[in-house]
Amino acid sequence: MDRLDGIDEQILAELAQHARATFADIGERVNLSAPAVKRRVDRMLDSGVIRGFTTVIDRSAVGWNTEAYVQVYCHGRISPDELRRAWIDIPEVVSAATATGTADAILRVLAHDMRHLEDALERIRTSADIERTESIVVLSNLIDRSRAEG
Repeated sequence: MDRLDGIDEQILAELAQHARATFADIGERVNLSAPAVKRRVDRMLDSGVIRGFTTVIDRSAVGWNTEAYVQVYCHGRISPDELRRAWIDIPEVVSAATATGTADAILRVLAHDMRHLEDALERIRTSADIERTESIVVLSNLIDRSRAEG
């Protein structure tokens, strides 16, 4: 896709702020018709500027109150794509990243309780060629800007 223009950027800002807004609602805010907004959103989807739409669930509202950061140490070299494939279907893994330092990756894991966390850790350990993991259980969150605001 060519460079985004100001209207594309306004549409992205509206979608980020009001993900459930209709194309007509967004069109009113950016002075375009609903079909014109849809064409621009479709173009940004096709080009990869918008990678998808999702629902942000408040995990604590459904009882996933146990949180841990898990450092993962692999045997040998494993590609980031292989690690992603190993963990993408483990719902307790809410984020995963490769990292500098001695760990190969760090995961943020949410669970109902310690037993659930232990089960999730076992699935993580057997999902790829993992040598070991080290877990840090969160006692309280002081700042969390990743949560969606209502």
